[in-house]
Amino acid sequence: MRPFDLEQLRSFVTILECGSLSAAAPKLCRSQSALSEQLRKLETFTGVTLLERGKKGVSPTPAGERLLVHALELLALSDCVLEDMRGVTLTGELRLAITDYFLPSAIAGMLKGLRTRYPQLRLHVSVRKSLQIENGSNSGEFDIGLSMRILDGRSLPEGIPVRREALRWVALSGFDAQREHLAPLPLVVLPQDCSLQRFTIDLLDARGIPYVIAHSASGVGGLQSALMAGLGVACLNSSAVPAGAEVYRSTQSLPALPDVEFSLLPPRPGEAPLVSAVREMLVTHFS
Repeated sequence: MRPFDLEQLRSFVTILECGSLSAAAPKLCRSQSALSEQLRKLETFTGVTLLERGKKGVSPTPAGERLLVHALELLALSDCVLEDMRGVTLTGELRLAITDYFLPSAIAGMLKGLRTRYPQLRLHVSVRKSLQIENGSNSGEFDIGLSMRILDGRSLPEGIPVRREALRWVALSGFDAQREHLAPLPLVVLPQDCSLQRFTIDLLDARGIPYVIAHSASGVGGLQSALMAGLGVACLNSSAVPAGAEVYRSTQSLPALPDVEFSLLPPRPGEAPLVSAVREMLVTHFS
C-alpha cells in the first residue's frame, strides 16, 4: 500500500489552519495552483472529498476532520524523528495558559502533536479568559500565555503575534431573527469577564442596536453548541465558527468588526531556558 505524501498532508493542514488557499500559499512558499493540485492529489489518493469551499473560506468535511487528526500526528512524528536525528530535544515541565478562541477545532490535535514530537516535555494546559492571561503574566500560575487581542485601534500590551483572524457576526445557516419574530437581536455570548463579549455589547450599545442576551455559555464550545441550536447570533473569530454556521446577514445592519490577533506573552526577566525554548517552538508551531 502506498504511504501518504507528507508534503500533501502539510499543505492540507496549513490550508485549514489559515482558512484559505490564498492565505496558506505564502506561508508554504507555493502558488495557489500548486496547493490546489496537492489537495486534488490527496483527495484522489484518499478517495474522499476533504474540504468544502464557502464564502468564508474552506472548512473540513467529516472525512477531512478525521484526516486532520491523523495528519497532525503524522507530521509531528516526522518532525520528532528528524529532530531526534539532529539531537534536538525539549525536556521538562511547563504550564501553558491559552484562550479557547484559538483554533478550537484543531488545538487538541496540535497539542497532541507536540506531545508526540517532544515526548520528554510535560505540557500542562489550562484554558482561561484572555484578560486573565494578560493580567496573570507575573502571577507564577503559568509559564507561557497565549491570549486574543481585539485590533480596534487601542494600544495593546507587548506580545509575540502568531495568528490574525477576522471577527464575524454568525448564526446557524438559514437563521433569520426577524423572520422568526425574534426582536431585539438575540445574542449568544460568554460571561461578562470575556473581553470579546464586552466589546460586542459596547459596540451594539454605541450604535443603538437593541439586543437581548438569549444564551450565556461558559466557554467557546458551549457557545458553538448554542449557535448550532439556533438560539441566536454571536460574534466569533473565523477559526471558532462551527461547521453549519455562516455569516449572519440581516436587514438590520450590524456594525463592522475588526480583526483579532493571537499573541504569546513576551519573555519575563530571569525565565528558565526551557520556557524560552518552548516559546520559540510555539511561535513556529502555532503560526
